[in-house]
Amino acid sequence: MFRLELVTGAEAGRTVLCEGPSLSIGRAPENDLALRDAHISSYHGQIQLSADGYVYEDRRSTNGSCIVRGTERLPVDESRNFRITLADGDQILLGPPSSPVVIGFQVVESEEATQVVAVARVRDLGEFRGRVERQPDQVARLYRVLQELSWELDLEAVLRATARAVFSLLPRATHLVLVLGDDDERGGGKYVPVYRQVRDNPEADEAIPVSHTIFRRVLAERAAVLVANVLDAEWKTQSMLGARILSTMAVPLWRGEDRVLGVLQVDNRASAGMFGPQDLELLTIVASQASLAILNARLFRRLALAEEQLSKENRYLKKREERRQFRGIIGKSQAMGEVFRQIEKVVDTRVTVLIEGETGTGKELVASAIHYQSRRRDKLFVAQNCAALPENLLESELFGHKRGAFTGADHDKKGLFEIADGGTLFLDEVSELPLALQGKLLRVLQEGEFRPLGGTQARHVDVRVVAATNRKLEDCVKAGTFREDLYYRLRVFPIRVPPLRERKDDIPLLVEHFLSKYGREFGKEVRGISAAAIELLRHYDWPGNVRELENEVQRLVIQLEPGEEVRPEHVSPRVRRVDTLVGEIAPQGTTLHEMMDEVERWILRRALEETGGNRTAAAKRLGISREGLHKKLAKLGIQD
Repeated sequence: MFRLELVTGAEAGRTVLCEGPSLSIGRAPENDLALRDAHISSYHGQIQLSADGYVYEDRRSTNGSCIVRGTERLPVDESRNFRITLADGDQILLGPPSSPVVIGFQVVESEEATQVVAVARVRDLGEFRGRVERQPDQVARLYRVLQELSWELDLEAVLRATARAVFSLLPRATHLVLVLGDDDERGGGKYVPVYRQVRDNPEADEAIPVSHTIFRRVLAERAAVLVANVLDAEWKTQSMLGARILSTMAVPLWRGEDRVLGVLQVDNRASAGMFGPQDLELLTIVASQASLAILNARLFRRLALAEEQLSKENRYLKKREERRQFRGIIGKSQAMGEVFRQIEKVVDTRVTVLIEGETGTGKELVASAIHYQSRRRDKLFVAQNCAALPENLLESELFGHKRGAFTGADHDKKGLFEIADGGTLFLDEVSELPLALQGKLLRVLQEGEFRPLGGTQARHVDVRVVAATNRKLEDCVKAGTFREDLYYRLRVFPIRVPPLRERKDDIPLLVEHFLSKYGREFGKEVRGISAAAIELLRHYDWPGNVRELENEVQRLVIQLEPGEEVRPEHVSPRVRRVDTLVGEIAPQGTTLHEMMDEVERWILRRALEETGGNRTAAAKRLGISREGLHKKLAKLGIQD
């Protein structure tokens, strides 16, 4: 038990007495000690009972914590793993050094001499079993009650089975509480009550106190402790007197003699009789079996989580392998030929590639082609859209996190950099990467190392980074949203993917591919596409590029009857606008030659209007040379 006194802050003068094993501190109302000070984090820190006494843990608060011990200031930071053992008389400083909330810490529960009836060491377990084996009726009882406990693999079920075993073997037991430490290889650093039960009312939500004095003795001596006649003994702690405990036993749950998993405390609050040494021996044997069951349940849970994670990685790999079958880039135009030549030059180098192009041009396909044609093809190709996740989740996704790094992080997670080790990581929309993460990305690119969120050790990886953007990064640098040093590090070898309007010769090839793809997917035979329909598709600008064309072909396949050919009337109205061009112009000529001249005159004037009279831009939009435009304007008598 300990007392906290608020020395400064909005609630200065308030005193809090804590009888439980832990106390949380923060601005959120659900904290055990809720503070109103604005510079305190919602979940700032907590005080936890451990084998070494009370420990203060900073929960990665914004403004930090510090312990003042005499004249010494001890920051609770990463160098201490954000944890420090408290001493009686310490002051806990929460928030910025200039105006912290100061809380005085005082241990209240006494450590006076006590009337202990029996102490059973863990190392003497074999002797207990020997005495039980000489009593056949006891052996039979133990076998029956422990058999169920041995087969449970769910932790909650193990705790319930442990309680049933205790109440079955110990008729004097009336109340039970199980305290467990952290589930890690170092053993329990923090202990929390995880299960309570009352014999006559298993569903009762009764607060069963844990005697801190007995608890610490069990941890310190690695031994089971029996205290009897508590009401008359010198061991009159406030928690035990308040509960009217006549006798109590506390037994360690252990793995070997050095690692304590937790403590099983059993109380007798009835006057029918008090526990004796034989009860303590039976409880120690139950604790031995419960310890093994808890270890198995925790191992089973870790294996289940690992299996789930492996399953996710396998599905991810399978998905990437399926994508690998569609890694070929379709196109025979001059513009795409230049892209292929650029890929060939960079494919087997280690340099970072920046793929530039409008949305829907197929930048990820280019990145995939770079990976699968390189010597890294046997490793993973991993993609992440930098605009798809908020900053904190994106950092965890890219760099991974350690268990306990933030609320909800109940297990270690590998980041994409670690998953892609030896392979390629594709960062799409890299211009949307938050500034805070740009520094970590730059370090990976320069040093080949990173540190997971909440981790203390750097990890080295060999990952090729291919980035993509549909924005001009130099404009982002000028605007201050993108680091200049990272810009130059990413743009070692830029590749520009042309928009579809600059490679219209590839439209027939793309349409043929998508017709075949979606025909197979929908189980529908498509006879092909008419020349008139192809011309409509060729004359549309496709602002959404290849992705928009793919969606259009998918829609066409859906609406076609089996064996039907795509005709102009099937094409979307927005694409079919060229089909209504003659009606919009309404040529008045009497001969075909005169009408064609009028149509051409309208098209030329429209192009000049849209480009503000810029003949070079108008010629480029029309797909002719500037000299050819001059000749047509002169021939048709157009003055601008």
